[in-house]
Amino acid sequence: MPSSYAERLLAWFDDHGRQDLPWQHPQTPYRVWISEIMLQQTQVSVVIGYFQRFMERFPDIKTLSEAPTEDVLSLWAGLGYYARARNLHSAARVVATEFGGQMPATLEGLVSLPGIGRSTAGAILSMGYGQRAAILDGNVKRVLARHEGIAGWPGQSAVAKTLWAAAEARLPDQRFGDFTQASMDLGATLCTRHQPACLHCPVSRDCSARRTDRTLTLPTPKPKARRGHRTSYLWLIRDPQNRVLLERRPPTGVWGGLWSLPESDALECPIRLVDSPAPTEGTPLHHELSHFTWELKPVSVHGTVSLAVQDSDNRRWYPANALPGLPAPIRRLIELDQNT
Repeated sequence: MPSSYAERLLAWFDDHGRQDLPWQHPQTPYRVWISEIMLQQTQVSVVIGYFQRFMERFPDIKTLSEAPTEDVLSLWAGLGYYARARNLHSAARVVATEFGGQMPATLEGLVSLPGIGRSTAGAILSMGYGQRAAILDGNVKRVLARHEGIAGWPGQSAVAKTLWAAAEARLPDQRFGDFTQASMDLGATLCTRHQPACLHCPVSRDCSARRTDRTLTLPTPKPKARRGHRTSYLWLIRDPQNRVLLERRPPTGVWGGLWSLPESDALECPIRLVDSPAPTEGTPLHHELSHFTWELKPVSVHGTVSLAVQDSDNRRWYPANALPGLPAPIRRLIELDQNT
């Protein structure tokens, strides 16, 4: 591998890299950590607003560790992959109690925390602490698979091991944080999955995929698995005061710990109601998750006498204009029901 790879990439970054992202000013280990967790499987443009609101509410580890889980999940609502938020909160509490409130500054310490793997740890070390550490997120995997000509699905352990070796071999002797950001930027802006801009790439001259015309076949895609399908009925129950009945979902699984609508597998209300009119089925909403398509069938029941359902820790009436943090599809169903 030419020793100038890092030099070329850093020179490109100085002119074209993303250097004004909110988590870069200041670029502390805590802020890098929060941004990296949010950026997992989520685009930068989506994350920016969430990150800024999160920092306003939880400016440091102490504040985050002491917050109720519900507050953390509420600020995460709409960002998806809610296990990330639960792990983030759990990790903050571990840092507060076992690391004196300071993010660990070693790979071993970081990967011991919930939700932090080797690549996220490398980002925190390089961008937060200025240490020499490699990363291997989705963008970097694509860049290295093409540049090195590494075939095979990156999720396979042997392929991942080869990619890690390639990532570490390309590390510079200085500017470790900039190199990490440059590596991610290259994959996000030029070495994209479709239609990579090889003519503008600073490392294309020795790219194996370009020389062998394999830019569109590397990295090797994940073997396709058969997608599942799930159907649920979601009950939009309103009382005479136009309050909406919500239930807290189990702590694990899809939308774990978030408030949502009462749910059933059949067209039979899971809540005992009093003086309720006949339910009305609405237009189903199809929500795509990583492994299955979820068909959400709304069922409206308006004017229900609320005395039959009292507030509790996991079931609560909310005014329609003061709803808590909700999964985006659930908020959409409530808004559609409100307008009918």
